[in-house]
Amino acid sequence: MSRTYLALLHYDGRDFAGWQRQPESRTVQAEFERVLERLCGRRVVAHGAGRTDAGVHAIGMGVSFAVPEKWAAEQLHRALNALLPRDCWVERLGAMTTGFHARKSAIGRRYRYDVGTDAAADSPFRRPYEWALGRALDGSLLERAAAIIAGTHHFHAFAVRRPGREAHRPEGTRRLEPYQCTIRTTRWEPRPGDRGFSFHIAADRFLHHMVRFLVGTMTDIGLGRRPIDDMATLLESGDNQATSPPAPPQGLYFVAAEYPDECFAPEGGA
Repeated sequence: MSRTYLALLHYDGRDFAGWQRQPESRTVQAEFERVLERLCGRRVVAHGAGRTDAGVHAIGMGVSFAVPEKWAAEQLHRALNALLPRDCWVERLGAMTTGFHARKSAIGRRYRYDVGTDAAADSPFRRPYEWALGRALDGSLLERAAAIIAGTHHFHAFAVRRPGREAHRPEGTRRLEPYQCTIRTTRWEPRPGDRGFSFHIAADRFLHHMVRFLVGTMTDIGLGRRPIDDMATLLESGDNQATSPPAPPQGLYFVAAEYPDECFAPEGGA
């Protein structure tokens, strides 16, 4: 018999080629599964709530997996943190119902993107964790641009297209409208100490590079490089040819995934 758990995982994406297992590169999934195999004596597959790219960080990545029933949550939580590499850390661990899947069971996800507008963004203690833009942005234009994308739209202009590639389906299960997403939260906030801005976004699902394309385009608007009306125009576009280049990966953070209450087992977590 086995028990399904959900771990809330933090990781520093600097030295990872992303979440998803790759044969020749260091990935978060491979590191997590290596520890699970050591603890369980057999291979255990770990499923992430999202498929972050190289350099992207997480402060609440949901990771689901099934282990032998002998593993109690508190004991397993301690063991995972003792064996995971120093750039990974499990914040919480909770028991889930049978059949739970961190990606397929999710009904929403949240991301944050940090942009540094001050000179100190070039510090080696900040550059790996934000976009060191080093230029002033018009906060009112950023907010107006963010408001335009709220609600349900087709985001053809804000996604990478590679037909037939599994990795480029939206996070979550297959849908009839492959580029349609519903944005529930979208806002820019000033960062403390005049360090720049943070973009917060929550949606039912996200397309590949979607947040980075959005941030890249809105940043160009905030810099005065393109008009605010471009956001609405791009939402009507069928491709990404007129979209600004995506923002760099190091400013992006996977914040959390949302799950229905019935996914959580009665016994609770660690």
